[in-house]
Amino acid sequence: MTENSSQKVPRPPVVVVMGHVDHGKTTLLDYIRKTNVAGREEGGITQSVGAYEITHTSKGSAEGRRITFIDTPGHEAFSKMRMRGAHVADLAIVVVAADDGVKPQTKEVLQILEETKTPFVVAVNKIDKTNADIERAKKDLAAQGVLLEGYGGDVSWQGISAKTGEGVDELLDLILLATDLEGLTHDPSAVARGVVIEAKLDRRRGNEVSVIILDGTLRMGDEIVAGSAAGKVKVLENFAGARVTELVPSSPALILGFEKLPQVGDTFMAGKVDLIEIKVKEEAKRTASRPAGGTGEKPALPLILKADYVGTLEALSELVKNLPEHEIVPDVVAEGVGDVGDNDVQLAISTGAAIIGFRVKVGKGAERLAEAQGVRIVTSNIIYELIKTVEEALVAGKAPVAGGELEVLAVFSQKGNKQIIGGKVVQGVIKNRAQLEVMRKEAVLGRGKVLNLQTQKQDVNEAEEGKECGLLFDSGVTVQVGDHLVA
Repeated sequence: MTENSSQKVPRPPVVVVMGHVDHGKTTLLDYIRKTNVAGREEGGITQSVGAYEITHTSKGSAEGRRITFIDTPGHEAFSKMRMRGAHVADLAIVVVAADDGVKPQTKEVLQILEETKTPFVVAVNKIDKTNADIERAKKDLAAQGVLLEGYGGDVSWQGISAKTGEGVDELLDLILLATDLEGLTHDPSAVARGVVIEAKLDRRRGNEVSVIILDGTLRMGDEIVAGSAAGKVKVLENFAGARVTELVPSSPALILGFEKLPQVGDTFMAGKVDLIEIKVKEEAKRTASRPAGGTGEKPALPLILKADYVGTLEALSELVKNLPEHEIVPDVVAEGVGDVGDNDVQLAISTGAAIIGFRVKVGKGAERLAEAQGVRIVTSNIIYELIKTVEEALVAGKAPVAGGELEVLAVFSQKGNKQIIGGKVVQGVIKNRAQLEVMRKEAVLGRGKVLNLQTQKQDVNEAEEGKECGLLFDSGVTVQVGDHLVA
């Protein structure tokens, strides 16, 4: 379509909220939207990109105006997600805590905004706290080359309390003023295009893809392409989860209909089938031509990574691959979006990998298969706990322990394959009827099963870390004092 400036009409801004972890980004959005997203965040950090739409009426104006917000995680693991947020946004709010000043992720955010040429305003948050020091925040920002209005510069800023709401309306007024200065427009009759901000596989609904529409109008039934993924809009939902027939620019949307998951950060467009087929083929050729990663000479710890969204999987993968070097290095043999299933466990069996899952569940069948075959599955809803587990495994030179580990202190008797063993649980939990690996000097000699477990001569279902216990162990391996039995 030929671009015609007469078809251009004003559009609402897409605003990214950025800043250091725990400086109050999600609390600010929570106050603006009058909901309680912030209280549900695991470990006090936002762990996926969310897009939300609000209407704000400026002072002296009779009509409300739309603003779309993108919330980006502040934890160091999500650097790429912050970069993408800045690329998508028209404007940014940099949140700096008045009681903490400029911190590492604040500096990174300012660098990203400079690289992407994204205009921004500063929100000095937590001004309600007794130890708030706005002057310190101003000085810290000045040291980074950001000079606020009234402090020798022209960067707009507002003191706020995301907790009480003080100054938030004035901050939104600043955003709308900056929007007017930017002169944001769109063509409602153009082919819809935008950016993928999240993607996940829902077991019931299939591929769910969240996007921000940047131009044109997206409608039900439109053919769509993003990267090498294509499909047709079968379901279109707005940011509140309501089904709609069409959405206009700056709107967050959830699309069902992609045949496979696109990558987070891919641009999407609606178009005719022949155009989409050409773009898919071009992307597939480009992907196939990318060189594969090499392997080093150090021994490797094979891992299978699973996460709830494409973006969070990317963050987990990036963090695992960039862990400090140890005698053993991580080798990501596979990664995917969605819960841990039978196929993941089968792959782990064939590759000897442990499965690391971020914000995912483990299917019952997969759990049974993993227990029977001794596959380690470690899951958590907090990314830095998972990374700590993996790093500890790299230091120890063996796979992360999901169940437990027992040090053999005594072998009392043996009859056939059955041995009565005394030991101490040195990590995690040892459970009755559990399958355990027999390890001697870091070498796995074989497997066995706990037939009976006792502490203080009483039958128990499990023994916790630090407890001494006795067990009847069935294994083809003759266990020795000093061996470790690992769940």
